[in-house]
Amino acid sequence: MAWAVNPVFKPKQPPAVRAPSDVEAAQASAGHDGSASARTSTSPGPGLEPKAATELKFLPPSDHFTPHQISYLIIPGIVSAIIAGGINFAIAYALYHDKGSHGSPIRLFKFPNTLAGDTAVTTFIQFLTTWIPESIIVNYDLKRGGVQPIGFIPEPPWRYVRWYMFLDRRKQTQKVSSLKHWLRYLWSQVLRSLILAVASFPFIFGVSVGVLTPFGHHEHGDWDWYYSSAWAPEIFKLAQGAVLGLLFTPLMVMFWMTRCGWALLSMEKQSGGSRGVRATTP
Repeated sequence: MAWAVNPVFKPKQPPAVRAPSDVEAAQASAGHDGSASARTSTSPGPGLEPKAATELKFLPPSDHFTPHQISYLIIPGIVSAIIAGGINFAIAYALYHDKGSHGSPIRLFKFPNTLAGDTAVTTFIQFLTTWIPESIIVNYDLKRGGVQPIGFIPEPPWRYVRWYMFLDRRKQTQKVSSLKHWLRYLWSQVLRSLILAVASFPFIFGVSVGVLTPFGHHEHGDWDWYYSSAWAPEIFKLAQGAVLGLLFTPLMVMFWMTRCGWALLSMEKQSGGSRGVRATTP
């Protein structure tokens, strides 16, 4: 996220923390020596790609939101809103510009041209296509000291939330560079993005239907709402894509910043504080 590494606010960087980017790999290596670090523990998860420790420059986790962190959360949301809104507008134009006649009406619920169905598909696709790039970009910036991890949010105590946040993971059994490792990494990201989409879907779908109904009209005594092809679907999809990008992209960025902070603090705890990874104020 080069456009977000050095925005308006650029804090004075505290001493960089060099640590393995994939703690699972570090645990697996340590396990050959019989060390306790090979046991179940908090790790950065598969989002932190394997690199030599000398290439990494993690900053100490912060003990509060810094101006740079806030800008780092906001800017991706704005960029995502612009990109997603534009793409959704173009897709809607391709799908609906020649529809809307009596032979092919655009309706809220009924197929084949259903805006409610379009809302459902758009939600899941946008969550998936936002989550995976953000997992790569944010972890790239974290590893190179472009932004501080978040270190003041306490770890969740609930089992399934901890699983979702890549906490209490089992020891890495595959080589970090192996195909199986990367396939597991990809699946873990897809699964979590879809879980977030499912959890958010009732709210998104309800609001979308509520927004659409006042702009539709009934025809021939039908209970469903009908829409003109003259920009109604395009404007709706533009607004939907922009709002989803603006609201949920910062949450995904914050997920990885928080996850990295937990991993670094856990590594410090396991090593008895010898790493010097502490929540700090820049």
